[in-house]
Amino acid sequence: LSDFIVAAVKTNPEAGAAGISLIVIDRETPGVSARKLNKLGWHASDTGEISFDNVRVPVSNLLGEENKGFYYIMDKFQLERLVMAISGVASAHFALTYALEYMNEREAFGRKIKQFQVLRHRVADLASEIEAVRYFVYHICRMHNDGQYAVKEASMAKLLATELADKAAYQCLQFFGGYGYIEDYKIARMFRDTRIGTIGGGSSEIMREIISRIVIDAQEYKAAYEEGENDAKMLSLAEITQQISAKIGKQTTPLGSQIKFDFGQEGILFVDGQQNQAHNQNQDADCIISLAFADFLAMVSGKLNPMNAVMSGKMKIDGDMSVAMKLQKVFG
Repeated sequence: LSDFIVAAVKTNPEAGAAGISLIVIDRETPGVSARKLNKLGWHASDTGEISFDNVRVPVSNLLGEENKGFYYIMDKFQLERLVMAISGVASAHFALTYALEYMNEREAFGRKIKQFQVLRHRVADLASEIEAVRYFVYHICRMHNDGQYAVKEASMAKLLATELADKAAYQCLQFFGGYGYIEDYKIARMFRDTRIGTIGGGSSEIMREIISRIVIDAQEYKAAYEEGENDAKMLSLAEITQQISAKIGKQTTPLGSQIKFDFGQEGILFVDGQQNQAHNQNQDADCIISLAFADFLAMVSGKLNPMNAVMSGKMKIDGDMSVAMKLQKVFG
């Protein structure tokens, strides 16, 4: 079970997609319940049906700006699809590698099964497809790294790679014969686990529809936030400290915790939650947050979401994790 839930909620029902916000909900909040779902695969990852019954959440739990939740989600769709494409290629490669190890050991009719032409040619086809899709995915990774909003290419990569992973698991299980139907062999688990790739993160059918709209209907997709739209002015540490201090000083109640931002050689920003002040002195804190000053400015400007910064490794939190939840009062 998770410690908290990030929910996309309707904060302005009349506005449609423009009225959705992201809110952090503590798992122990009264009215929150969950029921575990028994999945076909991915048994190591719990999935549950969450229910809310008159749940009350403080305004301070808002992630980012109100009514911008849908755009935050949309902005990360391409990265999600790219990650699933990478996973698909890796799964297909592992399935084939594992099958080849078995084929080199298993004998039938007096010879290793890797010597049967029908199996050799099937391996050749799979190996060729995996190599081709692998380098296509590398290409999309470079596009993403260069800041391109590659909707068509990321959708293509997700479609091809996850379908290939499913195909590779299916065919490689066949190499194992009856043993492939036994849970003692990893290929059985791979056969179950790879199926989610063609469903999660947008099903293969959704990917095909997105691609067809772009290729056939010439539809264009733009990033929810254009590059540079929310770039922060290159403020000095002293200037940003003054701004943060002025902002939290307007809070009617103390933040209550001591948070230290460690920018390495670039300095320290200490948020005194008792006095609702900020300064640059190095003191002990309830929570220490380490990140580059440039990434901190990106968070202040709204370009970098704190949760995304943690997930990507740009920001590391040491100490009381609950204190980090109060970052929204600093960045909101």
